[in-house]
Amino acid sequence: MNEFIMQRLLTLILFAPVVGMVAVMLVPSERKQAVRWVSLVASLVPFGLSVLLWVNFDNGATGFQFEERAEWYTVIRSSYHLGVDGISVPMILLTTLLTPLGILTSFGIQDRVKAYMLLFLMLETGMLGVFMALDLILFFLFWEIGLVPMYFLISVWGSPKGEREFGSGKRVSARYYASYKFFVYTLGGSLGLLLAIQILGLVGGSFDLIVLLDKWPNFSGELFANIPTSAVRSAAFWAFVLAFAIKVPLWPFHTWLPDAHTEAPTAGSMILAGVLLKLGAYGFLRLVLPLFPQEAHDAAPVLAFLAMAAIVLGALSAYGQSDFKRLVAYSSVNHMGFVVLGIAAAAWVAGSSDAGMRLSGTLATTGVVLQMFNHGLSAAAMFFLVGVVYDRVHTRDLDELGGGIWQLAPAYGGILIFSSMASLGLPGLNGFVSEFAIVRGAWPIFSAVTAVSMVGLFFTGAYILKGIRQVLHGPRNEKWSHHEMEVTTREKVIVAPLMLLMLIIGLWPWWITSVINETAKSLIG
Repeated sequence: MNEFIMQRLLTLILFAPVVGMVAVMLVPSERKQAVRWVSLVASLVPFGLSVLLWVNFDNGATGFQFEERAEWYTVIRSSYHLGVDGISVPMILLTTLLTPLGILTSFGIQDRVKAYMLLFLMLETGMLGVFMALDLILFFLFWEIGLVPMYFLISVWGSPKGEREFGSGKRVSARYYASYKFFVYTLGGSLGLLLAIQILGLVGGSFDLIVLLDKWPNFSGELFANIPTSAVRSAAFWAFVLAFAIKVPLWPFHTWLPDAHTEAPTAGSMILAGVLLKLGAYGFLRLVLPLFPQEAHDAAPVLAFLAMAAIVLGALSAYGQSDFKRLVAYSSVNHMGFVVLGIAAAAWVAGSSDAGMRLSGTLATTGVVLQMFNHGLSAAAMFFLVGVVYDRVHTRDLDELGGGIWQLAPAYGGILIFSSMASLGLPGLNGFVSEFAIVRGAWPIFSAVTAVSMVGLFFTGAYILKGIRQVLHGPRNEKWSHHEMEVTTREKVIVAPLMLLMLIIGLWPWWITSVINETAKSLIG
């Protein structure tokens, strides 16, 4: 039995949410509480299996582990091929952790509960598939599967307040506008992704990533009649970059993110910031850097500049917000900018013969993966805490909140400050470790860009302190004294594992960096 599980572990993790969907469909819709609990239990199964994956992963080995391969779409030479390495294993653990926490957060949903839970489990399968797929058609399939559930989660269960102008003077609900914008932006990126995948499949004679990693980077033959090889490679490269830059999102492709976050339900924002944004960064590491080493090297200064812009402008935009949720949303642009800065540093030095530069690139790459994991924890916690306040007082306006809530809800205040400091990058908490690794790795490579990016780090502290001051500090706010502002036991259960991991990674990062390091070294070369 143990051997059966280990040989098919990735498939079990990947399709456990689908089995959970079947179980949820068997529960009558009117039994809402039963639907909630079945969904929660179903989401815990892939988490348990991902812990098993983590425990059995060989930290010292390079290449892909737990590979599974089966014939699937032989006509186009595409197969069911799964595998994981030190980049994907942390992302799988993060996904399977945040999904049950998101479902537990959604226990307050009253409208169409079964449909909501089914979409949430479907979303989990889509995200997991991207992190496991070693066939590009399979990669694209799961990439698209994750798009549809989030569209409906925003448009159907998003914020009921607000309207936006849409088209020629037409007014629509803000959540419809946000979901439409999210769908159009990410679908546009998907078209570029599909184009690049088709080009690679035609050249390599296969969509299998292992085959393409062997053939494509050094390919120098004629691709298409009368079209230079370099032009085709550049087209495929920039199509990938566009798709992943939109998903990150990298400035100036970020404008869909604040609207989507603001209008999404609390759990939707947790998953959107915690996992979905990481798909873009993962795509850079999994496909762009290894398949296009020379093109990535040439484009690295451009990526570094755009990352700097995301860090600085994201922080300034967050500071300028009066909506608590939009402040946290723009902070994601800021934090994901550091991820792209580390990717740019890795792209510049990959394959370099200089040992010092390779070391900096490896440190930056390890920091990128760790930052993806850490931001998933802190952003999910912050969006959850915004949702806690909104559930009580039905406003996110910082001026209307008016501060003074700490005296009404001391436990909530302590949790918010702890999570905010982790997001800020306070030494001793997880955010510091990953951002320090990225900055230390990028500094010898892009010194000027990294130096300017520190302006964004300064304003990160400014917008975090602004949010804390306008929510918590000041005299007792009698305006909200008749509300039950304190966190409940269920809410403490949701945020506790996130806080625990923030502290553990801040004090002892080796337990996760040891999983990442060997893959990071092999990526740099």
